[in-house]
Amino acid sequence: MEAERTLASGVVLRLLSPEDAGLLAKAYAENREYLAPWEPARPEEWYTEEGQVQAVAHALGELMRRTELPLVLVEDGSIIGGATLSSIVRGAFQNAHLGYWIAERAQGQGIMTQTVGVLVEIARDGLGLHRIEAATLPRNAASQRVLEKNGFEFYGLARSYLQIAGSWQDHRMYQRIL
Repeated sequence: MEAERTLASGVVLRLLSPEDAGLLAKAYAENREYLAPWEPARPEEWYTEEGQVQAVAHALGELMRRTELPLVLVEDGSIIGGATLSSIVRGAFQNAHLGYWIAERAQGQGIMTQTVGVLVEIARDGLGLHRIEAATLPRNAASQRVLEKNGFEFYGLARSYLQIAGSWQDHRMYQRIL
């Protein structure tokens, strides 16, 4: 992937870096309540710079192993979201999982729709993947619209798929064949 990509909205999509820990801690702390229904229950240290130093180091380790592509969305020097291709599998599968989040103040502006479009291009043209999959909570219509606008198709309901907000929850499964 090129070092960074400026989206039509002016937001910059770029690779996560070790220097992002403080900005991520601030973004997660500011959006804690907003993100809580959509994410795993987080320990208190997740919302600190030290906790994000560890999270960033883990993500960058996965990047070095070529099993993850962690990206952040930056606007006016602040992180307003993130997107990741994770669990990248090669061989006969050529697949990755797509995950993303956006700050409450940036929600509904088309930023994530643009971001997912860029990730589809990167997965296909840069990584040579065949398929991307994503999962959303059944009540997350906004996330489902983002996926559908980017050519993802619904293919089933996974019961008790992920532990989100402290409980095992069903997820709608989407895929995009590249």
